[in-house]
Amino acid sequence: MTTIVEKIASLGADEPFFSFEFFPPKTDSGLQNLIARIRRMAQLNPLFVNITWGAGGSTSTKSLDLATLCHSELNLTTCLHLTCTNMAKSVIDEALANAKKAGIRNILALRGDPPRGDEYWTPSADSQEFLHAVDLVKYIRKSYGDYFCIGVAAYPEGYADGSNPEAQDPLIDLPYLAEKTAAGADFIMTQLFFDTDQLLKFEKMVRSHESGVFKSIPIIPGLLPINTYQTFIRTAKLSHAHIPETIFERLNAIPNADDEQVKQVGVEVLVDMIKRIYTETEHRVRGFHFYTLNLERTTAMILEKSDVVHAATQSTAAKTVVPPAVAAVPSQSIESVISEVKDLKIADSAAVTSEASWDDFPNGRWGDPRSPAYGEIDGYGLTLHVPANKALELWGQPKSTDDISELFVKYLKGTLPVLPWSEEEGLSAETKLIESELIRLNKLGYWTVASQPSINGIRSDDPVFGWGPPHGYVFQKALIEFFVPEQNWLTLKRRLQTTGGDSVSYYACNAKGDFLSNMSASDVNAVTWGVFPNREVVQPTIIEEQSFRAWSEEAFGIWKEWQRLYPKSSPAWDLLDQIHGSYFLVSIVHHDYVNDKSLWDFLLQ
Repeated sequence: MTTIVEKIASLGADEPFFSFEFFPPKTDSGLQNLIARIRRMAQLNPLFVNITWGAGGSTSTKSLDLATLCHSELNLTTCLHLTCTNMAKSVIDEALANAKKAGIRNILALRGDPPRGDEYWTPSADSQEFLHAVDLVKYIRKSYGDYFCIGVAAYPEGYADGSNPEAQDPLIDLPYLAEKTAAGADFIMTQLFFDTDQLLKFEKMVRSHESGVFKSIPIIPGLLPINTYQTFIRTAKLSHAHIPETIFERLNAIPNADDEQVKQVGVEVLVDMIKRIYTETEHRVRGFHFYTLNLERTTAMILEKSDVVHAATQSTAAKTVVPPAVAAVPSQSIESVISEVKDLKIADSAAVTSEASWDDFPNGRWGDPRSPAYGEIDGYGLTLHVPANKALELWGQPKSTDDISELFVKYLKGTLPVLPWSEEEGLSAETKLIESELIRLNKLGYWTVASQPSINGIRSDDPVFGWGPPHGYVFQKALIEFFVPEQNWLTLKRRLQTTGGDSVSYYACNAKGDFLSNMSASDVNAVTWGVFPNREVVQPTIIEEQSFRAWSEEAFGIWKEWQRLYPKSSPAWDLLDQIHGSYFLVSIVHHDYVNDKSLWDFLLQ
């Protein structure tokens, strides 16, 4: 029943500590494997763990279940995220009541990102009192007194809503942070950052605030371990974190963004950040929160190499006692635990080869659905990835399916920077190799949201297709996913059944949950794999029923997010509503990866 601030107070005056953050994966198998992973990571001795809460309460049940397990079964001091915007008061009341019932005493009170904007989000009648995080802090204190230890968020570079970059200034946010603190916050946790100078300036600015409310409150920096180059760039972009040029230079110097070298450099970057912060704040900042993205290897490597937080793994004051029934080897030294986590030696029944690839190649939705990291890495839930005003500017007021087809074609031609299912990164180099085929399909009303060409034994250092360690060879099957009207899908299905044979595998479903496939529930398609020296074959990308069902729910949900941009019963609102209710999402894999035209010839006959 100990709170976070009570645990901090039990430490020595300069004693460092660290904490981990986890999010509920989208699949049941991912959740089970995350639980096994948390059991291992608990032995690294975090002061506490955070469990995220999806925007609008989208993961409320899973989040509370996971937090309860961490608290009750693993003896971990647990902090539950709680957002308040775009969410009914009854959901907040239920979450707080269930958290107390479970014995959880720590809440991170958040407004909830991303903000919607007036034209995109209107508070419901019973959520009007929760427009900002301070409203939630006040409500918790009023309803529960001192039972909950409350944390609030801070933004060392200033809060960014994406629509007005000039407004991103920590000085603008400071009065709001002071108000949240005065309302009853017990600790402050920062958004992720990579600019250490900015964090140091922020800490000095906060401590010297005239109100005096920040004089002794713990400030815990949020750190993102760098696992892969693409995940690093994407997450930093979503959070609007400034990346110093020196970090870019170190990462860009790595040939072909080799994943293992990226991890090593990323570890060095974070070790340097931790040392500077701990030293230059004269230990006023001594806790470090890791946004793990449900991955363990890189975090364990940081703990091992950092003189600051490695010492925290030895702490007896913060020691977590994992129940013997779930502990791997209770008598292990912390060095051997770190070694096990780094090497991914499994204390559970999971397969070593598949688990190793989870951390080596964490590709989110395109990864292994059994991975603990399978899901939305930003934790925001469904989002259009662009502010509402910009989305309206980009996508206009579609009135017909031809207008939708035109948007998809413009995106493929590079004249439209983003679609609701994509981010502002543009097409990959490999997608451009099948650009003409994709444009033809989209003009026919097959709106593509994912695709890849087939390749057969290309070197792993290839600038377009390469991935993984050097001196290897990579392979992939052609695949495509698209939205299509029901009648077109039924016609295509007959062709798949009569002429596709064993060469083609497919999944299809609609928003109502009608599901069709020519595979069994246990079938798994490896669509990307690699062969490397001194390693088993690695299969970082697989397609199977569990992952497709999880993705389809999200994919159809994005239609509804887009629809919310428009007034109810307007032409655009009606069109998107009709598409959501009548279209199918179809995923097709062609197994003849030796012939790079097989899938496209089949579809465009």
